[in-house]
Amino acid sequence: MKPNYLADRTAMIDASGIRKVFALAAEMDNPVNFSIGQPDFDVPDALKQEAIKAIETGFNRYSQTAGDEALKVKIRSMLQQEIQWNDAGVLVTSGVSGGLLLAFMALIDPGDEVILPDPYFVIYKHLINLLGGRCVFVDSYPDFRLPVEGIRRSITERTKLIIANSPCNPTGMVYAREELEALARVASEHDLIVMSDEIYGQFCYDGAYPSMAQLYDKTLLLRGFSKAYAMTGWRLGYAAVQDCLQPLLEEMIKIQQYTFVCAPAPFQKAAIAALDYDISDLVAIYRTKRDLLVTELSGTFDLATPGGAFYAFVKSPQGSATEFVKKAIANNVLVIPGNVFSEQDTHFRISYAATEAEIKRGCDLLRACARS
Repeated sequence: MKPNYLADRTAMIDASGIRKVFALAAEMDNPVNFSIGQPDFDVPDALKQEAIKAIETGFNRYSQTAGDEALKVKIRSMLQQEIQWNDAGVLVTSGVSGGLLLAFMALIDPGDEVILPDPYFVIYKHLINLLGGRCVFVDSYPDFRLPVEGIRRSITERTKLIIANSPCNPTGMVYAREELEALARVASEHDLIVMSDEIYGQFCYDGAYPSMAQLYDKTLLLRGFSKAYAMTGWRLGYAAVQDCLQPLLEEMIKIQQYTFVCAPAPFQKAAIAALDYDISDLVAIYRTKRDLLVTELSGTFDLATPGGAFYAFVKSPQGSATEFVKKAIANNVLVIPGNVFSEQDTHFRISYAATEAEIKRGCDLLRACARS
């Protein structure tokens, strides 16, 4: 029972199922941890040194609310080269999660509808509910391709926003350029904003990565440093827009003044160097991990081959995914039930941000669970 001194909105969200499993890992004896979505490598030494230098030379106070100007200039230059955005509006955020909160607070009134493919990143649903919005889930099972026609059919007069997350957490799906072009046409017909969450954009394994921002002017682009550079604890991301969405960015900046104040200042200096840091060798390692996981699970489990990020969304071989996950945890392998990310309970998520030896050991345990 909720104490009467708590705000009603607290009942709209539950503690993260991911964090519950992550906490469970601390109580277990040498589990295979396929649960948490963070890289298994550390921040590269060169970027650590940039952060240390920034701290030692005094960049420890507030930055401007919208971010360190040198970092914003670097981001604008990169976006101009990569997606031909000229003089983009940029806000440095406290992680992509911070950017999501600012964007939703600036956009969503009670009763507004937000369209998102199902499965979805867990935070979307809970923040939308917290703000009194309504999630409109569009089924993308079984192959997790972008369900453009389902999105089109779901648009109403209350639709405020469409969310596209590619590469996707939890499925690892990378949307094709043709799919994003089709979504751009649908959004343009109804004059809707598309939020493009591209936190895993550098982890693509089977070809060039298309960004929604290349295809549609009214894209709110969210990117971050946590995954590509293992800076999950540094809490750094950014939001970027073209001129047509500059009023949205200004409202996000205003809200940041009264919430996060600014992103962590010394790490913003390190982020400047990160944008020039080559992680292609790390991406190649993760491609090998992906291939190993798919090889190990194929034949026992039904899964769509992930094209990016470091997740696989695997169909439970025995009905309820929640029940299968309980069995897996009892056998010392930690995975996340799919209903954390979905309105269905048919799949479970694996994070293969682990050593090859751990991937093999974990897959052995999962196959044993499937047979038992």
